[in-house]
Amino acid sequence: MASLQLTHAPILNSSAQLLVLPVNNAGILLDPILARSKNLYPDNYQRYFRACREGSLMLGSCLMHKRAREQAGLGVSSNGSQPSYIANLVVSDHPYHPSRASWLISALVDLQQQLIPLIRYQGIRRVALLARPLIAHHLQHNPTQNDASNNAEVEKLIALEWHSNLLPLINQHLQDLPKLRIDIHLPKNIGI
Repeated sequence: MASLQLTHAPILNSSAQLLVLPVNNAGILLDPILARSKNLYPDNYQRYFRACREGSLMLGSCLMHKRAREQAGLGVSSNGSQPSYIANLVVSDHPYHPSRASWLISALVDLQQQLIPLIRYQGIRRVALLARPLIAHHLQHNPTQNDASNNAEVEKLIALEWHSNLLPLINQHLQDLPKLRIDIHLPKNIGI
């Protein structure tokens, strides 16, 4: 049984062995933490960006990346606190569009399937999940619009709410993983 912990601690300072980053399949990272991870883990970003440009990164998938260890230079001293794996959860089709429940569920199922061999054979015990890109602001809906098709489009694009939608989905799909601690890194404006 996995242990899920909510935290406000900075994710990039985490000692997790696997870092889970919610991304889009457009190859554009606008979230400040995702943009910083692009510089900290350039091998992951290059693989992610290449998959986006080739069109091989599908919505609702998880691109798992095993990081190459640096053997020389200044990066060697910090290798111990850096993640060994980075999981890119593809939960949106554009950085300005919120994730949809069906995409998030598919990505979490894909992540779960890829985590089982890592837990069993690679000894992964600590995971850090960045929640901020999943928590988008609700779209402003103009109440004077009565067009049913327009309202249906707006309803499809409304962001998922953290406590009623996102947290239960994460619990449902990741809690059954054995011997794992999952730290869910939340923005400070979300209560724990």
